[in-house]
Amino acid sequence: MNSKAAGRFPSYWFTAHGILITTGTCSFPVWSTLFEFSPYDRRGHSESTCPPGQGSVREDVADLAALIQDLGLAPAWVAGNSFGASIALRLAAERHDLLRGLIVHEPPLFALLADDSAVAPMLEQVRQRVGAVVERIASGDHAGAAEQFVETVVLGPGSWAQLSPEYQKIMMDNAPTFLDEAKDPEQLVFELEWIKEFTRPALLTLGDQSPPIFGPVVGKLAEAMPRAEVLKFPGAGHIPHATRPDVYAKAIIKFVRTHS
Repeated sequence: MNSKAAGRFPSYWFTAHGILITTGTCSFPVWSTLFEFSPYDRRGHSESTCPPGQGSVREDVADLAALIQDLGLAPAWVAGNSFGASIALRLAAERHDLLRGLIVHEPPLFALLADDSAVAPMLEQVRQRVGAVVERIASGDHAGAAEQFVETVVLGPGSWAQLSPEYQKIMMDNAPTFLDEAKDPEQLVFELEWIKEFTRPALLTLGDQSPPIFGPVVGKLAEAMPRAEVLKFPGAGHIPHATRPDVYAKAIIKFVRTHS
């Protein structure tokens, strides 16, 4: 598993990226001046390899736990975006001893909304749009699938052209892992009971330009977590470290300083 370390003590950070992205899209130079900072590529993404066979979110959680333990850096702050946020939340539920605190942005834990009839139409729309992306990857059209994912699922029309060529290539290269993760029956599953005992500081964030389906998910998590705070970023969407990196980094730094 590829990881990179930068910066210095007193607070050690790990960042878990979301679907299709990688460490290269999660780097904040300002962080390395304040924290020991270790973004890493999740298995099957960019410079991290992946064993053959069907993957599981449980493996992603175990990878992050092992990275923190093997480096002898517990307890650490962990920040996660999208599916990386789901992984971070599962780690907090299973191994709270490894964490000093948690920051998560828009985890796609849509199973939390399964009994909410008010959001059923939005859930169905997301299911259809993600399903179309999965079908396109399976057909071999990784470039088209990555663009479709950005335009119809996470950022909106016209946003693909605003991403750098490097960022676009990373998403295209990581498309096969997206397909594998989509086949994991536990990918979007989470129980609120798992997180109720997590008593460390937690910041749950949203972008005001993000798909509205993430609001109810964050709301349910905030109600369940004893020390959760919620923050919405103006002008940001589902990938704030790409669209509003300075605003995102400053908010995180402020939260950590407040709770350190």
